[in-house]
Parts: sequence; structure tokens; C-alpha cells
Amino acid sequence: MQTSWNGHVIADLCVTPLGLPSVSVSQEVAKVEKILSRFPLKTKLHAYGTNIEGQWDDICDAIKAVHVELHESGIVRLSCNMRWGTRTDKHQTLEDKVRKVEEILKKNEL
Repeated sequence: MQTSWNGHVIADLCVTPLGLPSVSVSQEVAKVEKILSRFPLKTKLHAYGTNIEGQWDDICDAIKAVHVELHESGIVRLSCNMRWGTRTDKHQTLEDKVRKVEEILKKNEL
């Protein structure tokens, strides 16, 4: 059993550019994904953001790069929502979290 935190994080990131001429943000979301891909992180795009797995400092550096580069591209205002999860009892991946729920659903254990 792990007893101290090793810096591993599972996070959920949603970056919303504000004040754009169009209500669509797919181009900006693609930019975010491209920026995140440069960092040593595991990412999984979903309909309202991106799940991120990696080390705390790498995630922070990546999110800073997202803000810097989107602002440099002319976006004046960004709203960013995040959820962070850490644990010390075991190592858990994005896939582990989803697999556990899927197993419960298959067994109908509700």
C-alpha cells in the first residue's frame, strides 16, 4: 500500500474562451488538445472537456501553456474549470476508474 503521495493526478479540465464572434469553440478546443499533447500526460477528450492523467507539475505547466498560447492567439478572456483527484492508497488510472463503474453496471450491483 502506498502511504505518501507521489504527485500522480487525475484531473478534468474545461477551458472556455469567452467573447468570440461564434458560439462554436471547436477550433479552440482543438488548440487546447494540441497544446496538451506536447506534455508527458495521458489525455482523453470528452464532450465538455478533457480528462488528464500525469504528474502535478506537468499538468500545471500544460494548463499554463494553454492559457498563454490561447491568449497569444488573440483570445482575450478564458474561463477554466478544473477538478483534481489524488490518492495515496493505490495507483489509479483513467481507465481504472471507468472500468470499475462498467464492472458494477455489468453485474447490476446497484
